[in-house]
Amino acid sequence: MTMYREIRYNSADGLTLYARDYVRPSTEQAPLVLCLHGLTRNSADFEDIALHLAEKYRVVVPDQRGRGLSDWDSNSARYQLPTYVADTFSLLRHLDIAEASIIGTSMGGLMALLMHSSQPELIKAVVLNDVGPEIHPAGLARIRGYVGKTRPAENWPDAIATVEQLNRVAFPDYNEEDWVRMAKRLYHEDNNGVPVLAYDPALAAPMEQDVSTAVPPDLWPLFEGLGETPALALRGSLSDILSADCFTAMQRRLPGLKAVTIPQRGHAPDLSEPESIGAIDRFLNAHTGEH
Repeated sequence: MTMYREIRYNSADGLTLYARDYVRPSTEQAPLVLCLHGLTRNSADFEDIALHLAEKYRVVVPDQRGRGLSDWDSNSARYQLPTYVADTFSLLRHLDIAEASIIGTSMGGLMALLMHSSQPELIKAVVLNDVGPEIHPAGLARIRGYVGKTRPAENWPDAIATVEQLNRVAFPDYNEEDWVRMAKRLYHEDNNGVPVLAYDPALAAPMEQDVSTAVPPDLWPLFEGLGETPALALRGSLSDILSADCFTAMQRRLPGLKAVTIPQRGHAPDLSEPESIGAIDRFLNAHTGEH
């Protein structure tokens, strides 16, 4: 059986965008889980958790514009959160989806907050993976240091070594097989068989000009605006993006929030961890009617 169905749909400004639809005959009418990736990532990031959840849910995972198999944008100024949110609403309309639970990693979590603030009736539940209303400056500086600036890889061993160098801080217990798997998700081969990063380097341009395009200045109102919407927050114990202090403040300011710390993970847990899978299973089971 094919793991997922490929979807291509159009953005409001004419790009052809791509998504994976992990749907089975038994889950055509099941609750929908929408997975939203981080800044330089793509739909492959969610392979493990998507295959797991697809046993009970319909799981849809888009490539945001400029990533994966979605078109690159000729105007780099459009590489920012409001555009990605509009594209994602276009996907849901394309699929005729009236309600979804969202799992958002990093940038995808910020998108979930914006989507909820715009159309709260559409969002059934939210999982924020290692992101919150405050982005720690150290983590943001680290990300700005490599996005769009990573040197080209000469071959797959070179690509794998680069991935390990950039990500060892977040995954200290990864082995060689893990780094190969991550590299295969972050790179694809060009026509000459050389691995190239699966994102448009120009997506860093708006962030370089104005960091607020990547991180809006005051996210607490959006976070607290979740209100009674069920919410789960995951934090990597080593995260340099979501600080322990912010994580504590999130729990204080949104009393209904479920909060789980994932050991031996920085930014961001890859959601294959038993602790991540268990927390997401319990949360979705409690709030989607699937038991």
